[in-house]
Amino acid sequence: MSTSDSDDIERWLALAASGDTAAWQEVVGRYRERLRRMVAVRLNPRLLGRFDPSDILQETFLDASVRLQGYLASPKLPFFLWLRYLAAHHLGRIHRDHLGRQKRAASLEVSLDRPDWQAVSSEALAGQLLDAGSRASEHAIRAERKRRLLEALEAMEPLDREILSLRHFEQLTRAESARTLGITEAAAAKRYLRALERLRESLSGLPGGLEGL
Repeated sequence: MSTSDSDDIERWLALAASGDTAAWQEVVGRYRERLRRMVAVRLNPRLLGRFDPSDILQETFLDASVRLQGYLASPKLPFFLWLRYLAAHHLGRIHRDHLGRQKRAASLEVSLDRPDWQAVSSEALAGQLLDAGSRASEHAIRAERKRRLLEALEAMEPLDREILSLRHFEQLTRAESARTLGITEAAAAKRYLRALERLRESLSGLPGGLEGL
């Protein structure tokens, strides 16, 4: 984000905290799509018939508007990461309320000190990676691409899948990804490059390779 963009956000937030609804809508418009991507890739498929990412975003932005003055008085996180934390909290509550406190599969476990964290699954991430592409239009090629993606993603450490989702799909910066996962920027960069290399190897021989996504 450029200095001018950062200044705009700070100005809008100050106005929103004083009750300016138009300024708050500017803030919502700036971050809605980034948060939607985060929620979409983590919402359990069993809940898709009852909930849409937009439902969770509506709750998140309402909650954020109520808490905004408190956040501005003592910001512990950059604003977008704070919004993302609130979205994760609401997503976690929906999962608990409607799926129960079931023990998660080992493939979904990520060692993060965040009780509401919803780890990205290999199936969801593979689906989002495929949806982002436009070249794999033939059914057989798409099916083979998905099979190889799933194999590569399942073979990764959960934290590597997370960094891939954060950087490639949610489009967080290296600094934002590192802050979100509680690791150093150097470690985040190393894990991201390692994850990309594994995907590249898994898709070798298919039309477009990794660039076909």
